[in-house]
Amino acid sequence: QVQLVESGGGLVQAGGSLRLSCAPSRSILSINVMGWYRQAPGKQREMVAIITSGGSTNYADSVKGRFTISKDNAKNTVYLQMNSLKPEDTAVYYCNAYYGRQYWGQGTQVTVSS
Repeated sequence: QVQLVESGGGLVQAGGSLRLSCAPSRSILSINVMGWYRQAPGKQREMVAIITSGGSTNYADSVKGRFTISKDNAKNTVYLQMNSLKPEDTAVYYCNAYYGRQYWGQGTQVTVSS
């Protein structure tokens, strides 16, 4: 069982930055893959960025060069640094962990105004 606690969403103007945080209830080192997904109104949930236990990363094409996923093992936290935000980045962002099965956080709203 893994609980995920997210923080860091909010309202920002286009071109601005936000950083999301996700703290799992068990050690990051024991979790195979963690990541961030998002779901905009009327759209399907999509992968934004993932990071493996070994530190490999993968990004959606739409966020490459603007978003960075990272983890701090000492703080047991995964981050999503979002720069150069666009209105189309507006969505609920969900932290995800794969530990035998998928686990999801409660979601945090990110709104980018034009």
